[in-house]
Amino acid sequence: MSAVELPIVVGVDGSEPSLRAADWAADEAVLRGVPLRIVNACLWERYEGAALAHDLGEGAGRVLPQDVVRGAVRRAGARQPDLKVTFEVVFEEPEYALVRESRDASLLVTGTRGRGGMAEALLGSVSLTVAGHAHCPVVVVRGSHDNQARSGRHGRIVVGVGDTAAVNFAVEEAERRGVPVEAIRAWRCPAHENTDHPLLTGEPARLHEQEAVETLDAALQYVPADAELRRRTVEGPAGDALVAASHQADLLVVGARRRPRHFGLQLGRVAHRVLHHSACPVTIVPEQG
Repeated sequence: MSAVELPIVVGVDGSEPSLRAADWAADEAVLRGVPLRIVNACLWERYEGAALAHDLGEGAGRVLPQDVVRGAVRRAGARQPDLKVTFEVVFEEPEYALVRESRDASLLVTGTRGRGGMAEALLGSVSLTVAGHAHCPVVVVRGSHDNQARSGRHGRIVVGVGDTAAVNFAVEEAERRGVPVEAIRAWRCPAHENTDHPLLTGEPARLHEQEAVETLDAALQYVPADAELRRRTVEGPAGDALVAASHQADLLVVGARRRPRHFGLQLGRVAHRVLHHSACPVTIVPEQG
């Protein structure tokens, strides 16, 4: 299968966050013109719980992983009738199964928490592990207000500017949706850099802001001229700036840098911050270097 045809993979477990993720993934697959692959990975032969059983039309305590997957497939088919959907049940730790699935996926999609999660404000361990180790971009579908990939509420994609991979992903996603990209680079003036600093006398803040502008320009220099692009520098912690911007965005994109001699992605403080607190879906894009 060519890279263009690689499916979008979504992990489901019957929880409401995972079903919202499946909705988002179905829309995204149609946007990209690729198949959708629905995966349920677990170590149990059946799910307990009357609520889940009721949703799937089964008796209490009789919900099997196969039922969860078939329910998600039916839901995807009702939402996107022409979408090609495949599915699989894997009896394995979900994080290991989904990271392996990411090797042959164009995008991997998860919800915020699985079944039994106490609060969506905090990210579940499976989603966090997958976001940190996947081999393709990962979308964690946050925000209860919108699970629409095609026609989001705000008509804007926000990208935190570091390396070029996240920028390229954001620009391509914006082109698919016909919306602008807002590129943000945060900057801070360390407290110890004051007017007594021999190299920064009188203007430490201005120099840090100028460095942010130059970094932003360098990262955006290869963006197509016809792309609708808005650029902004913000004083303060990058994580706070991006979380604030997420309230007016349909997708927030950040990069995660691979480091030699380490397994997978090393999620830094900014990625952790937005994964736990963003008001919209978050994409973690692997960056080389």
